[in-house]
Amino acid sequence: MDLYIVSGVTGMTGNEVARQAVAKGHTVIGFDNFFASSIDAVSDLMGNANFIFHEYDLNSCKDMAALENEIKEIKSKFTRLVYVNCAAIVHTEHFYYVNRTFQTNVLGMKSFLDAAIRMNADVYINCSTSEVYSMCSWCKGGGVKESDYLLLANAEHSQRTSYATGKLLTEFFMREAVDEGKIKGCSIRFANVYSKHELYPKHIIPHIINSLKENGKVELLENSKVTRRTFLHNYDSCMAVLALIENETALDGSAYNVGTDEEIAILNLVKLCAAKLGIKNPAIVFNGCRAADPKRRLLNTQKLRTRTGWKPQINLEKGIEMCIEALK
Repeated sequence: MDLYIVSGVTGMTGNEVARQAVAKGHTVIGFDNFFASSIDAVSDLMGNANFIFHEYDLNSCKDMAALENEIKEIKSKFTRLVYVNCAAIVHTEHFYYVNRTFQTNVLGMKSFLDAAIRMNADVYINCSTSEVYSMCSWCKGGGVKESDYLLLANAEHSQRTSYATGKLLTEFFMREAVDEGKIKGCSIRFANVYSKHELYPKHIIPHIINSLKENGKVELLENSKVTRRTFLHNYDSCMAVLALIENETALDGSAYNVGTDEEIAILNLVKLCAAKLGIKNPAIVFNGCRAADPKRRLLNTQKLRTRTGWKPQINLEKGIEMCIEALK
């Protein structure tokens, strides 16, 4: 069995990666500083002999040194050593602040990658983002591909692009490390992942569900009148992570899109959530507008599907039902 080291383990991706790895018999050492999460997200794993948790900060040299020493002591007991970097500042409210995202998303990722290389890790998975596609997040013929050219907005047009640029830089670190033969791994560009474990209703699905449940209405940006998105349940996104880890030929340093082709207008998403809550004709209030927000974001996932056989298992309707059930 393998030893997984998971940063941001109580976050939306980290907790499910840990859950699925433990379910397969692997051991997970996970850590988090609870920037936007809670220990509640892994409450079902606490007490499991195969799950070890630490309240560590990715940016703390002291914490990371302690982690490294722990790994040195036990890694010989396992077949492989796998690092999964899920630590990231991802909420939209932080996109416009360069310092908030740079320290963790770029420097933190690079130091975690360097640590994995020092420990002779077998695999490093870099969780990136579909934000790298910026305003070119959709194209005809099955969605935007990993091989398509990226056209990022400039600094004057969208400060939000600093987040995407930082994440793209981590993909360069990943590719170079693999090309130089230091480690095997890849980057993953997630698109609009949602989970029943989200602590704060800052992403669109938990925002809609919580607003409808508490007030019977939803406040949305003006952009929502025309915006369409796909939404991927974090069970499926993490299944993709494990599928890549288990496919050595896929660990070539490149990036993989992870998403669905189940596209929906945001206004119809409100109606779907309302219907699941038993609310007819939900009230929608429009307030504000987000600059440089793409009208559509549709990813082509053929590369991932071809190389690993992965495909999503939970459709949007079922996923929303799961989120609502978790609130009861």
